[in-house]
Amino acid sequence: MTPTLGYLLALLAITFVIDFTLRALPFKILEPLRDSRFVSDMAVWMPPGIMLILVLSTLTQGAQAAGGRWWAALVAAGVTVAAHLLSGRKLLWSVGIGTVCYVALLNWL
Repeated sequence: MTPTLGYLLALLAITFVIDFTLRALPFKILEPLRDSRFVSDMAVWMPPGIMLILVLSTLTQGAQAAGGRWWAALVAAGVTVAAHLLSGRKLLWSVGIGTVCYVALLNWL
């Protein structure tokens, strides 16, 4: 049975309202807290903390996936960091070079 046009439009409207509210609500909540020391400290410490968690998770999963060649994930991570710093912090270059390094290490060594 095909849904009616009214049903689909209602579904889209409800989805839009929920999506918009969930995206706007954090900004409204944080608006009075902008001058807070806690929020400014979080703005400094959260990005590196999240990046550290992602790196550790990736290295752990990469080491498990590579089996006995866990070192490939570690070497590729080092190459990615070096490429990022040497390329003027160009994310696309560093991620691309790190990925190519990891795939090459797994396939040819």
